[in-house]
Amino acid sequence: MFTLSQLDLAVVLVYVLLLIGVATWISRSEKGHDRNADDYFLAGRTLPWWAVGASLIAANISAEQIIGMSGSGYAMGLAIASYEWMAAITLVLVGKYILPVLLKSGVYTMPQFLEQRFDRSVKTVMAVFWLGVYVFVNLTAVLWLGALAIQSMTGLDMNLGLLSLAAFALAYSLYGGMRAVAMTDIIQVVVLVAGGLVIAWISLDLVADGAGPIKGFAMLLDAMPEKFDMILSSDNPEYKNLPGLGVLLGGMWVMNLSYWGFNQYIIQRALGAKSLQEAQKGILFAAGLKLLMPLIIVVPGIAAVMLAPDLTKPDQAYPEMMKLAPSGLRGLIFAGLIAAIVSSLGSMMNSVATIFTMDLYKPLRPDSTQTQLVTMGRVVGTASLVIAVLCARPLLGNFDQAFQYIQEFTGFFTPGICAIFLLGVFVKRTTSLGALTAALGSFVLSVLLRWGLPDMPFMDRVGYVFLLCCALALLVSWLQGWKPQAKAMDLANVNFTSSTGFNIGAAAVTVFLIAVYALFW
Repeated sequence: MFTLSQLDLAVVLVYVLLLIGVATWISRSEKGHDRNADDYFLAGRTLPWWAVGASLIAANISAEQIIGMSGSGYAMGLAIASYEWMAAITLVLVGKYILPVLLKSGVYTMPQFLEQRFDRSVKTVMAVFWLGVYVFVNLTAVLWLGALAIQSMTGLDMNLGLLSLAAFALAYSLYGGMRAVAMTDIIQVVVLVAGGLVIAWISLDLVADGAGPIKGFAMLLDAMPEKFDMILSSDNPEYKNLPGLGVLLGGMWVMNLSYWGFNQYIIQRALGAKSLQEAQKGILFAAGLKLLMPLIIVVPGIAAVMLAPDLTKPDQAYPEMMKLAPSGLRGLIFAGLIAAIVSSLGSMMNSVATIFTMDLYKPLRPDSTQTQLVTMGRVVGTASLVIAVLCARPLLGNFDQAFQYIQEFTGFFTPGICAIFLLGVFVKRTTSLGALTAALGSFVLSVLLRWGLPDMPFMDRVGYVFLLCCALALLVSWLQGWKPQAKAMDLANVNFTSSTGFNIGAAAVTVFLIAVYALFW
């Protein structure tokens, strides 16, 4: 636990008020223009690339992830950075091959795309499923873990932390919707990245006893070479979490494609872009930021092994390194961590509101006005956050590792979701029944493998279940006649051509990753 000075607390308060003020200003409607569903749920489809990219990162990163990943750096080393670096190449693939299809379809939500490709039953099943996951798993977990992270650093009461985070999220995101969330995310990403770079610089400089961060990194590499192994051997105690080559060739691809390509609260930013080109540039910007994340999150955790070797828990590494920042700056970094939690909450709230309103409410009331749709979105967003606050302690209070709660639950369904979308986009003969079979099979097969092969690494299980789900969907589709489906999109009409800048950036990301894994194999 570290203590915030009066200057730090003043900085936190100013930052919170500034963020709410900026969000309120951005949320103003133009004179004579009533906010419609496009404005509220997709920012009027006018987001520039820098807002798309920054918002993707802000929605992804929260305080507990920063603290947890830095703690993993303390415990296992640079190998945990695979989550970030593999996400970068996944973003490039999503921008090149998935975004053109989604933007061509003109949908608000991922369930809407499933209705366009399959039928209403697939859409309804997946909409209800996602609402349940976002409210009872994602929103609840981010709230709980965020309050837990704040408590661990400051000693703030959990209940007060939950209520404060919820109130902050409502204050800055409820009225303006996606535009308020996406545009303020720019501020948050700048603060997070700048603060993280400062902590990395200070910690590495201290390792080198004032000789500079580059010297400090070299000293870490010489003193603890095992902390820089990217591919773990089977005798490593962390192998079950990062199973060697399975990281590069197995289930992490499935997890990343499902998260970055088919996850409503992530992809919704790209759906709100001005154009495909702007969305692709935003995706590439996010991929570049992902390459930077291990430096500002994982490396301070590794440095903490030398600077604070006697920590009782690895998750204390990042708060311990934050103590090194001077008063005032420490408050700004802490405010950035709080804002990261709230950004994730705001993103999830907006996605819950979008799915409920556009996929469940609007079909039942097709004559609803734009004002009624926006009002329903606000009511549902508020209700989802209230439910999450009430359910946080009962659902997660007894979990030693609440993050594992997210991984285990969503991991049962991730392979099926990924299979449904990939087959739906690229295999015209996949039927609706085949898609539903893959969704159900994902849960059943995951449970069977977890029970029958309990020692199988989680990531490997996800990979195997994905392949089995694809096989099931294709088998059922074959039994139904194996005919091209009338609703399947003709990919010949989709523009997969990307700009020269995007192609150069994608190549740079690929070369960087090849070099990193070759260097730290």
